[in-house]
Amino acid sequence: MPPDTRIVVDTNFPMDLAHPTDIAHDALEVIRRKVRGGQIYVTPTVLDELATKAQYDPSPRKRADARKALASIATWKILTLELTDLQSTFARLTADKLLDRGVVLAEERNDALILAEAAVLDCQLLITSDSDLRAADPARLALVLRECQMPMVVIRTPGDIVREFAGR
Repeated sequence: MPPDTRIVVDTNFPMDLAHPTDIAHDALEVIRRKVRGGQIYVTPTVLDELATKAQYDPSPRKRADARKALASIATWKILTLELTDLQSTFARLTADKLLDRGVVLAEERNDALILAEAAVLDCQLLITSDSDLRAADPARLALVLRECQMPMVVIRTPGDIVREFAGR
């Protein structure tokens, strides 16, 4: 990857980092060692999802994981990104198109919004273990993003990152 690679992580990545043995830690280490200029970010929708899970998730374990993730984001050197009002509008419009075209399932509005936020913020990579996001057809995704005049965002799992960059 080129220098100054901007990487967005989905909500499940910091949730996974709440567990010391999760592959997300391996992916984080690989990015730090192998991706020159790599910056890892969470978007406003990811922060909102974490806050909602921390307070309202029916699972006590998930509530605890979300609280730990929110408290540890800075420790893991994951940066938060804010959107301007214009960027938020473009992200919502792009998310709507991703949903309308079936690139992301209709019931996965937040997934579409996270993907659109990544594109609006010129992030090249989205790391997620979410099967719905991973199921997005890359060709259809590229077409919709191009129609919205957004850059392509590549979707990978933490395991993909470890395999592709560390050869494991």
